[in-house]
Amino acid sequence: MDESRKQILISAGIDVDDALERLMGNESLLERFLKKFLEDENYEKLKSAVSAGEQDAALTASHTLKGVCGNLSISGLHGLLTRQVQLMREDNWNEAAAMMPDISKAYEKAADAVRRAF
Repeated sequence: MDESRKQILISAGIDVDDALERLMGNESLLERFLKKFLEDENYEKLKSAVSAGEQDAALTASHTLKGVCGNLSISGLHGLLTRQVQLMREDNWNEAAAMMPDISKAYEKAADAVRRAF
């Protein structure tokens, strides 16, 4: 991966070196998985469920998206989702729902970086 692509991803909170380590240095596999991140529907499901007050569906979507972000080392978004899942499990729905603007910002930042890099 050339340095400019790597820097685009890093600036969006994606730990490229950690992701590559997890994927045994396979850059084409990382590129493929990051492109699949753009197709993942859990962010849209999370927004929809939070808007509708569907707590179980929101927890499922947030938890699943957290796993995707963890596997791809999308660290900033992963941290926010980890906190949101914790709040949901603690039945602190209002605080978890209030995290959506930050989560949306982090998601869009990561998604935009992936689009620009590839």
